[in-house]
Amino acid sequence: MQSYLEFEKPVAQLDSRIAELRSAAEDDEVDISTEIARLEAKSADLLAATYASLTPWQKTQVARHPGRPHFRDFVAHAFTDFVPLGGDRTYGDDQAIMGGLTTLDGRKIMLIGHEKGHDTDSRIRHNFGMGKPEGYRKAIRLMEMAGRFGLPVVTLVDTSGAFPGIEAEERGQAEAIARSTEACLALPVPMVSVIVGEGGSGGAVALASAERVLMFEHAVYSVISPEGCASILWRTAEKAPEAAEAMKVTAQHLEQLGVIDRIVPEPVGGAHRNPEKAAKDLGVAIGEELDALVGLPAETLRRLREERFLSLGTS
Repeated sequence: MQSYLEFEKPVAQLDSRIAELRSAAEDDEVDISTEIARLEAKSADLLAATYASLTPWQKTQVARHPGRPHFRDFVAHAFTDFVPLGGDRTYGDDQAIMGGLTTLDGRKIMLIGHEKGHDTDSRIRHNFGMGKPEGYRKAIRLMEMAGRFGLPVVTLVDTSGAFPGIEAEERGQAEAIARSTEACLALPVPMVSVIVGEGGSGGAVALASAERVLMFEHAVYSVISPEGCASILWRTAEKAPEAAEAMKVTAQHLEQLGVIDRIVPEPVGGAHRNPEKAAKDLGVAIGEELDALVGLPAETLRRLREERFLSLGTS
């Protein structure tokens, strides 16, 4: 069943009417296919128009949509022969950050990313995509393994931020994030990162310090959530829409600012309406980026990363 966001109410009403007509046609055996087709076309046009003019706050809502594809969905639809690798060899295995060996269009790669989960049980198991120190240390271990075997690294970022709990701080959360960022920058192999949903604070940067950073059309990427920013500036989270506008959190804003390199289009109405197509389109985009990077020497790759991050905010 489709879950509609607040700003999608007009579309929801049309879709509800279409469902009623379909049910009536089945019960009464009346041919109303013409009317149904007309309403379907109207709904499709309204959906396209709505998503063509989303505000930053509305894009934030889309990025958080409960049906949005996560790590496991991309593994299922864009990659093949995925072999999960777990554990940081120090404390345990964090389920918020997953990774393993996989194949993308015939190319062996190391895939790492956040997993939020789709229902209550899986969201609790994956800690809503908020990585703990052992998750970032697992990412470091997998990146170092990829470097040793000459495998490109692809990361899929989707987190509101690293887990801020006391136990995470006790186990060295800040250090783990910093070392994961350092591991990205030191990689001797190509690295492509994609913000597929939320890219929140250091928890996102720790997996996104690559020479090529992509972003889904309706994803968001920021140092703090709009609610958090609003709470600091205006002492109320109700100002989140204004904060999202001021923070320039959208892919379109960030491409203009040079923070990301490429926007990956989503199916009309967001990736949650067609996760399989979104995943396959993303796989094609990642493959194109890797094609341009594979073969470059390690020194060049490290220099590209250094230059891209040192150049931010200088123009």
